[in-house]
Amino acid sequence: MAVDAVMAGEVRNGFCAVRPPGHHAEPDRPMGFCMFNSVAIAARHAQAVGGLGRVAIVDFDVHHGNGSQAVAESDASLFFASSHQFPLYPGTGAAEETGLGNVVNAPLAPGTGGAGFRRAYETTILPALDAFAPELILVSAGFDAHRADPLAGLELEETDFAWVTSRLLEAADRHASGRLVSILEGGYDLKALAGSAAAHVESLMQAR
Repeated sequence: MAVDAVMAGEVRNGFCAVRPPGHHAEPDRPMGFCMFNSVAIAARHAQAVGGLGRVAIVDFDVHHGNGSQAVAESDASLFFASSHQFPLYPGTGAAEETGLGNVVNAPLAPGTGGAGFRRAYETTILPALDAFAPELILVSAGFDAHRADPLAGLELEETDFAWVTSRLLEAADRHASGRLVSILEGGYDLKALAGSAAAHVESLMQAR
């Protein structure tokens, strides 16, 4: 529904507060709390129904989106970029995993905070996203990279999620007429999840 609304010009962007998460689910099997890969399905829907040629998925969950990468890595019409703690479950997401040149992984060491996270986007992910020039940006918005989350060891704050959201909106403005759809992934400390999701949505709401 969010993709349809964005494609129809009814809204500029949307946030889907869904559970369970989806980015670990591969085409032929569920994994890591994920039954169906919502963001990959959204990408295929945008292409099949919306007629788009180039769709990007950007994933800032603390875990690598192996399922999304599995869909994108052999299809040049898709772009997948991920920042994530490495090593960590599911064990994928090394920088050397590049697909057809359309996959960009920015692995982050345990203990990385906002400065390292922002640097990964400014130097690696955002330039590659600009080069791909997507017609729609889909975001796997996992908030388990927050410093309070119990399942990993990155040190992000709510302000970091607001910052990356704003940068992705700017890319959507440059290439996709502002079209961006965000889908909730991980986040396992309820207070941190609530604050981070609110910061993310507030940034989305500021889009013109």
